[in-house]
Amino acid sequence: MTTIAGERAPDWSSEQWQVRARSWVDAQLSRAGLRVTGLVEPRLRPWSLVWRVPTDDGPVWFKANNPGTTHEAVLIAALAELTPDQVLTPIAVDPAQGWSLLPDGGESLRDVLARDSDLAHWERALPGYAELQLTSASRADELVARGVPDQRPEVLASLFADLLDDHEALLVGVEGGLAPDMHERLRAELPSYAQRCRRLADLGIPATVQHDDLHDGNVFASEVGYRYFDWGDASVAHPFGTLLVTLRSVGHARKLAADDAQLVRLRDAYLEAWTDRYDRRTLVEAADLAIGLGPVGRSLSWRRALDTGDESRAEYADAVPGWLEELFAASPLEPNS
Repeated sequence: MTTIAGERAPDWSSEQWQVRARSWVDAQLSRAGLRVTGLVEPRLRPWSLVWRVPTDDGPVWFKANNPGTTHEAVLIAALAELTPDQVLTPIAVDPAQGWSLLPDGGESLRDVLARDSDLAHWERALPGYAELQLTSASRADELVARGVPDQRPEVLASLFADLLDDHEALLVGVEGGLAPDMHERLRAELPSYAQRCRRLADLGIPATVQHDDLHDGNVFASEVGYRYFDWGDASVAHPFGTLLVTLRSVGHARKLAADDAQLVRLRDAYLEAWTDRYDRRTLVEAADLAIGLGPVGRSLSWRRALDTGDESRAEYADAVPGWLEELFAASPLEPNS
């Protein structure tokens, strides 16, 4: 697996890199009138390094992305401009280096649901995210030009075909990876997949920002509303692809069947934002198609996240082939009669 555009992943453990990053953090905080008051607390993953930085006005969060996810900094800045009520306003970003510095967002939706599991919290959170997507749609081409991955239906089948050629990322014939017969089955699926992509594009719902990992741990919840964060998996794609992870995460937490009426209710709460433009039948068809096509997008985002050029990705490497196998598990979301 090669790194994005030939870039090498940064050595976040090196003293030189840490001094440079800390100098940037200190300078940005100083400009914002803040002062560091203690030791930073690191959290390292193959796709990012996060520092919790204590300041005299509460903690802030520094994030450095690997070459496969540097677009997150671009997206954070763009969304703060486009939809300031739905995201955190960054203290600073450095898009070229994939660095961002954010204020603390408070408690997450996961924290709230741990106290009160009522799905009404999700029903209130999803419309705001849908509005973010609708507002961002007009900037889709610009975001792609600035480096946000393009996974629109018009190109998704081609990306799928390219992914199938990446035997290293898919671990074809390797333990934990794709078995050769599954690899051939996926290749045989390409014509059908391309046909479904064309149908989804033909329905006319414009592509926009698609978070692609919108679960309750990536939503801040407060009295003033909800804010959505952690955009490293995001792309410009069909908006409804979001539902794959969101509904699966809710279903997994509550041990619900994939077609449970509670999940249909959440889907409909999300789709409500589009009902002034499209009829319900079109929206449901588009949602079913986007969910069914979505595992390819998830596999692609994991491949980008793990594009480190070193062995740090090994713990998570099976996510790339694992999500691709899910292509045969995604199904329309309608409750049993």
